[in-house]
Amino acid sequence: MQPVTVFSTFNQSEAQIIRSRLEVAGFNPVVINENSTITLGGFSKSTTIHVEVPEDEAADVKEFLDTPVTPAE
Repeated sequence: MQPVTVFSTFNQSEAQIIRSRLEVAGFNPVVINENSTITLGGFSKSTTIHVEVPEDEAADVKEFLDTPVTPAE
């Protein structure tokens, strides 16, 4: 099964937040290129950080990420 990029950013923290949200929802995300940002203080000016999931999860993940987050009461 091929990995599919479902989110891209230049900010390592943002990528980790998305990864965490996906894991809590039961998906299997991985963050790619995150080590390139360590020397730049958490931001990358040249390398995009990608959050990837298995191909069979991609459609559900995109729908999940497109759904607005509502705060708990």
